[in-house]
Amino acid sequence: MEKENYKGIYNRFIKRVIDFTVALVLFIITLPLFIIISIIIAIDSGFPIFYKPLRDGYQNKPFHIYKFRTMVKDADKGDGTTALNDPRITRAGKVLRKLKLDEIPQLINVLNSTMSFIGPRPELLKYTKQYTGEEKLILQVRPGITDFSSIEFINLDEIVGEENPDEILLIEIWESKKHQEIHIEQPHMAKLRELKPEFVVSTKLGEFELK
Repeated sequence: MEKENYKGIYNRFIKRVIDFTVALVLFIITLPLFIIISIIIAIDSGFPIFYKPLRDGYQNKPFHIYKFRTMVKDADKGDGTTALNDPRITRAGKVLRKLKLDEIPQLINVLNSTMSFIGPRPELLKYTKQYTGEEKLILQVRPGITDFSSIEFINLDEIVGEENPDEILLIEIWESKKHQEIHIEQPHMAKLRELKPEFVVSTKLGEFELK
C-alpha cells in the first residue's frame, strides 16, 4: 500500500466536503433531539450539558471532542476509563450511553473540521505520545466518529469489567486498536481498491484512513 495516500486529494479535500455536507444536514435534522437531550441532562444532573475532554487530533493538534455529559461533574478527575456499572454514570447517562446518543454532539466536531465520520477514534494525549513508527500515521488523518475498532469494542465498559479498567484497556485493547488503525492491506485487495475504492472503505476501514 502506498503510505503517502493519506496526503492525496481525496483524504485532504473531497472527504472533507462530504463530511461537512452530511454533518450539516444531520445537525439540522437532529437539532430537536439536541434540545430534548439537553433538557433531560439539565433536569437529571444539572450543568454542564456537554463533556469536552481533550484528545489528540489531525497532525498532532489537540482538540476538544464534544459529547453529551453522561457522568457526574468532575468525573474525569478519577479513572480515565469507564468501568462496568461505573457509579459515576448518571441516570440519564445510562440511557444515553446504551443508545449511543451521547456521541451525537460530535457532529459539531465534524462541522469544525476536527473530526470526520470515518477515521481512527481520537485518543488521550498520554496514549498518542507513545506512538512509534507506523503508528504515527494514525495522526495524519482526521479522527473519526466510527472505525472498525469502535465497532468491535462497542461495549467497552463490559469488556474492561469493574476492576482495573485502565490497565485492561492499555494492555488488552489499546494495542489491538492501533494495529487495526494502521492495517496494511493484503495483496489481493490492491486491485479491488483500485477498481472499487468505496467497497474497501466500507469493509476495511483501516485502508480508508490512509487513502
